[in-house]
Amino acid sequence: MNAQTFDALGTPIRRGQVDTPQVRLAYEDWGDPHAPPLLLIMGLGAQMLLWPDGFCKRLVDAGFRVIRYDNRDIGLSGRIRSLTPPPRLWWLMARSQLGLQSKVPYTLEDMADDTAALLDGLGLAQAHVVGGSMGGMIAQVLAARHAARVASLAIIFSSTCQPLLPPTAPTLLWKLLRKPRPETGLHGQKAHVKALFQALGSAAYPVDEAEMDALIDRLGERGIDGGGARRQLMALLGTGDLRRYAQRIRARTCVIHGAKDRMLPPAAGRAVARAIPGAQFHLIAGMGHDLPRQLWPLLTRLIVDNAAAAEAVIPDAGHMAYEAA
Repeated sequence: MNAQTFDALGTPIRRGQVDTPQVRLAYEDWGDPHAPPLLLIMGLGAQMLLWPDGFCKRLVDAGFRVIRYDNRDIGLSGRIRSLTPPPRLWWLMARSQLGLQSKVPYTLEDMADDTAALLDGLGLAQAHVVGGSMGGMIAQVLAARHAARVASLAIIFSSTCQPLLPPTAPTLLWKLLRKPRPETGLHGQKAHVKALFQALGSAAYPVDEAEMDALIDRLGERGIDGGGARRQLMALLGTGDLRRYAQRIRARTCVIHGAKDRMLPPAAGRAVARAIPGAQFHLIAGMGHDLPRQLWPLLTRLIVDNAAAAEAVIPDAGHMAYEAA
């Protein structure tokens, strides 16, 4: 089923669901359906709305058909239920620090296959791909396993999950793993999400609190699912070292990372850029683990320039650092 609406400035937005072999995925499809498609993959426990509306609109204005979607186990997409008891999280985390794979209900490979099936459902042979955080990990697997589907690749605040990378800040990890008390209901879930957003965000570019509250209300209306986020975390931890995929990527790639990211420190982004042949690394001053409005012009320019150059043979520009415009 597909329904079309328009944003405040008249941008067409088509909403629907695609039945993949494993799960039903909810998506939004922005802009001219004949424009080059650009697919946005969001991260751990993150609904598609974490790609901000205004950010999507900038990419539409740059000439793309922009598609964002909810990964399996989150938002309006379907849930995956396992009949076997899941492994203990601490055990998965310990093995992940060593880059080891573990048996989990599903892996990032399964989530990358979901993404390819979504493209099939939308009738798209190929798309420019942008992945954020865990979405950047899914994008690495997608670009290796389904190389012909990826026209260009942009990876934002992500990692190869290889051994010995600097860990997440302990206080942030505690906020991520802590569950709100069941008796607090939806209010407690929203408060937990807000505290996590504030901890993840870019201190140099604070988000207006009313704007954040409005976003969290929208997320709550679509469903906040801690169990789904936990299964996604198991997928991330159980997949192991991603360099075996990153090294096979041939799509033109830019890697974007925040200099102030406490969730995945900059060394994680550098590791991605080292692993992918020819990738360019862009370190953004003052940026944390979010997409602050003040940086949208810079971030969208890097994505657009990378996509535009995907057909050209351009020498590797090496590692570059950017200040916010």
